[in-house]
Amino acid sequence: MSRMFASLRLYNYRLWFAGALVANVGTWMQRIAQDWLVLTELSDNSGIAVGIVTGLQFVPAVLLTPYAGVLADRLDKRKLLLATQGAMGLLAAALGLLVLLGQAELWHVYVFALLLGIASAFDVPARQTFVAELVPASGLPNAVALNSASFNAARMIGPAVAGLLIAVVGPGWVFLINAVSFAATIAAMLVMRTSELRQVPRTPRAKGQLRAGVAYVRHRSDIVLIMIVVFVVGGIGLNFQLTSAVMAKVEFGRDAGEYGLLGSILALGSLAGALVAARRKRPRVRVVIMAAFGYAISATLLALAPTYELFALACIPAGFSSLTMLTSANAAIQVSTDPAFRGRVMSLYVVVLFAGNPIGSPLVGWIADAWGPRWSIGVGAIAAFVVAAGAAVWAGRKWEVEVRYRIGKRPHLQLTNAGERSSARRQSQPAHPSQPVQPVESEPVTAVAAASAPDPVTPERGAQEVGTPERAADSADPAAPPARGSAGRAARRRRTPARLTGTTPRH
Repeated sequence: MSRMFASLRLYNYRLWFAGALVANVGTWMQRIAQDWLVLTELSDNSGIAVGIVTGLQFVPAVLLTPYAGVLADRLDKRKLLLATQGAMGLLAAALGLLVLLGQAELWHVYVFALLLGIASAFDVPARQTFVAELVPASGLPNAVALNSASFNAARMIGPAVAGLLIAVVGPGWVFLINAVSFAATIAAMLVMRTSELRQVPRTPRAKGQLRAGVAYVRHRSDIVLIMIVVFVVGGIGLNFQLTSAVMAKVEFGRDAGEYGLLGSILALGSLAGALVAARRKRPRVRVVIMAAFGYAISATLLALAPTYELFALACIPAGFSSLTMLTSANAAIQVSTDPAFRGRVMSLYVVVLFAGNPIGSPLVGWIADAWGPRWSIGVGAIAAFVVAAGAAVWAGRKWEVEVRYRIGKRPHLQLTNAGERSSARRQSQPAHPSQPVQPVESEPVTAVAAASAPDPVTPERGAQEVGTPERAADSADPAAPPARGSAGRAARRRRTPARLTGTTPRH
């Protein structure tokens, strides 16, 4: 099996992948049906109403996900997922019955959107981090990318199927089909071989665990930069459900089937981005920034597309660049985070990813009503360009990034930071046998090194070495000052073997 699909060699991950694919298809079907129901049957083509529904689904994520991350670090993730997946299935069934009985009103959809957001707030941190129990540390980037591929394959299939079903049987049946699809994920988790799950250390119940997770992130400049880029682009730019609906209905005068087709075409580009990410061995911050630039360009093309056909064609690069950004951000954070803090760190990442939506979605909906559908996409393109440019300038100064053009058989741009250049110089100058190699304090070791090493650090040892969030943060932040005193000497002794291999953080 090729490197792109390496994680599928594992039995438990294959079950997870298949179950998630079925459930994701149902979820995308419901999203399309819900937006179309609100836009065409429960309101008068109101972009604001669709934006409110979208925003209500993300409000609980902002408020509850940090605490859900604490639970994900503390509880059995598999059991927690069984509960959340079952709850979301019941909510979909109840909304479907209301629609089929002709009793659904706009406020009903608002309430169900909020309840679905609450269930999702507890589901996402556990789902994001459960993959670390299914694959070894070295396979985590590949597994994260394949999860995104599954999600976007469903995104390609779900909207098209939903568009056809809405036209034939109506949105109520789509909700019921989504309710049934959650059984696939539940069944997959029930038949997993629990003896083959990787043991990840659970955090015992204690005070200040959420503060410790925030402190960990605060001392990691690479994670903070990723979160800023994702917050701005995700909140203002990634409102495809809303912008595609108003563009299809208002700007181009198309029906539900053609609206659903736009989602599938967008997912085609996203799927390509996920598969390319699956081949990438080490996720880097620079990929996140470059993908944000790519999204700014592709969103500009979307806003300027004169016809439905050209708009649909421009959805492919938009999906590719946005998915590359999100997958690289997710994998870069997961791989470089201490397992004992992973649930809390990923919950904070999810909060940042979703936090812009309660504000951004109604704002984009208002822009669509006031200025027209094209500006609802154009404002996202402007925001993406500004934050990507700012992140590139800051990272270039903070991490001393150099850009060079290499001429050879394959001309390309090469980006290197100070740590990578120092490592390359040491490798090109072999040490004299009588002179020991001295470690360089400006090149901290991240979890990427542990994930790629022949003998990866066990979770138990990793937890003992990190000790506090501040120390773990210092070990991965390129800007962190060298430790001092006895603790600093111990830290240097632990890091010396990895430094001798020339491992540096990837920015």
